Amino acid sequence: MIASLRGKLLSKKPDNLIVDVQGVGYSVQVPLTLISSLPAEQSEIFLYIHTHVREDALQLYGFQAEEEKRIFTTLIGISGIGPKTALNLLSTIPPEKFYAAINDEDVDVLCRVPGLGKKTAHRLILELKEKLPSFREKKNTVYDDTLSALVNLGYKKNLAQDALEKASAGTPGMNDIESLLREALKYLTKEAK
Repeated sequence: MIASLRGKLLSKKPDNLIVDVQGVGYSVQVPLTLISSLPAEQSEIFLYIHTHVREDALQLYGFQAEEEKRIFTTLIGISGIGPKTALNLLSTIPPEKFYAAINDEDVDVLCRVPGLGKKTAHRLILELKEKLPSFREKKNTVYDDTLSALVNLGYKKNLAQDALEKASAGTPGMNDIESLLREALKYLTKEAK
């Protein structure tokens, strides 16, 4: 089973790449979003690989981030979702928005994916709520850690919570402590003046 490839990028097309690893050219199907972020041909690249074996074919699917590979393998484990649909999903929706769509049960976001109808989107939400890590849990951990940092800086807990709520609402999708802390401090310094 091939789990990753490091080699020279020989060619890139809209749906696949050819990666030369010590003289052997591997054809790898990738999400469209990956194509635009790749370096020029003849450059060295690294991809996380999922090896998909069928009776009539052996296909390689490549991803820049391990998280994308995890989503892909989870998706193809669902009845009726094949590699093509899973790849279309990753080409259309970034991982964080995908997690948010599953957690928020946002069928409309999922229906933007070519080949994914409302019925399948509802089934995806139902099956994936249990399988994928909760985006909310990750956000709550960041929130809690940021709140702790503000309290350690000497701010009262209720003021810190208010500032965090404003910072979270003002810039949705913020999921790292540094950014959230910076935004919350802006609100706290405005209130102090």
